[in-house]
Amino acid sequence: MVLPATHAVVTGGSSGIGRALVHRLADQGTRVSIVALDDHDLVAVEAEHRHRAGGVSTHGADVGHADQIKAAMEEAIDRHGPCDLLIASAGIARPGRFLEMDAEWFERQMRVNYFGTIHAMRLVVPDMVDRRRGGIVAISSAAGLLGVYGYSAYGPTKYAVRGLCDVLRTELKPHGIYVGCVFPTDVDTPQLAGEQPFLPEETRAISGTIKPISADKVARAILRGVEKQRANIFTDPTTMVLDRLVRMAPGLTQRWLDSRVRTVHPG
Repeated sequence: MVLPATHAVVTGGSSGIGRALVHRLADQGTRVSIVALDDHDLVAVEAEHRHRAGGVSTHGADVGHADQIKAAMEEAIDRHGPCDLLIASAGIARPGRFLEMDAEWFERQMRVNYFGTIHAMRLVVPDMVDRRRGGIVAISSAAGLLGVYGYSAYGPTKYAVRGLCDVLRTELKPHGIYVGCVFPTDVDTPQLAGEQPFLPEETRAISGTIKPISADKVARAILRGVEKQRANIFTDPTTMVLDRLVRMAPGLTQRWLDSRVRTVHPG
């Protein structure tokens, strides 16, 4: 799947996991198009790859707006040819208690995390089906495996991405299209740092036991998963075990979550 002759499109490729993926793909000779917000991060990643003689291109867009991502994707395909691998990595996260969150954050996270993923997929899948070639990978989250206190706006968007991948996997497999879904744990990125001022204490009690992993480690796990055509890609052993526990013993995982919340509300 990931070959030097392929064209990969990475949404959100100017920061975090997406940026690490761009570096890995470019290093192995893949033509890469970055679709991300037109900001200083996009300018910086463009400068990092300027020496690659056209192998990496940048295209500014807010993926939550269908017209913007359509224009950016058309530019990318004009530049590098049909998309062989789409990695929908663009996403935002704003934690907070359900009763304290502004409605705007529920809408904004769904627009970027879920609809941004759909917009990108709908632009590349028809051509992949015609050519009977290609792969699409979407980034869910460990918060897409179970309900985590403080993520009532973010978690459902990642459940939705997971469900979308499950459906598309069955629809697109007969057409020769690979679909993968990634479930990262906490990753040491600017997004994770940006969440910290908004985390409820209960969420800290749950996530405080988790040591963030590097974006590069996640990128390597994703590309291994793509090469092996894995439907579900886990970036660390703990999240893989968590997935199995949620499926096999949902009551056990819920009791553990409740126990962590009780450390903040012992009464």
